[in-house]
Amino acid sequence: MRIGLYPGTFDPITLGHVDIIQRAMALVDRLVIGVAINRDKTPLFDLEDRVAMVRHQCDAIAACAGGEILVHPFENLLIDAARDVGATVIVRGLRAVADFEYEFQMVGMNRALDASIETVFLMADARRQAIASKLVKEIARLGGDVSRFVPPEIAHALRERFG
Repeated sequence: MRIGLYPGTFDPITLGHVDIIQRAMALVDRLVIGVAINRDKTPLFDLEDRVAMVRHQCDAIAACAGGEILVHPFENLLIDAARDVGATVIVRGLRAVADFEYEFQMVGMNRALDASIETVFLMADARRQAIASKLVKEIARLGGDVSRFVPPEIAHALRERFG
């Protein structure tokens, strides 16, 4: 069984994330969405909310794709999280060249820690390349419409959060 891990903070999950999840399903038998707990960041949504949001989106994707998607919060090293879930592939989404430089460094470090776990990059769909959770939160905070960037449930949660 090919198991992939798609890690991120998903604060919140965006249509860009959904696109990567849908396409990653074609590459693996089981996709684990690793919702990162990062003590250096102050997320807008707490871990339980982020996990619930991701799980809700993934249930719909799995129903259509016919595959298995699990949601797994993690706080340890990415390579250890991959080992914990039995992943042999780490899935990463790329939006722009700037993403690649950071991801290139991460791959090098992860390969040094465990060369048996591959990293696969999926380019974001051209319509989704500009979407970043940070920008979505800023637009929502300033009263803008984020419905083109996130699923409807997430747009609603952002409206509620920012009043």
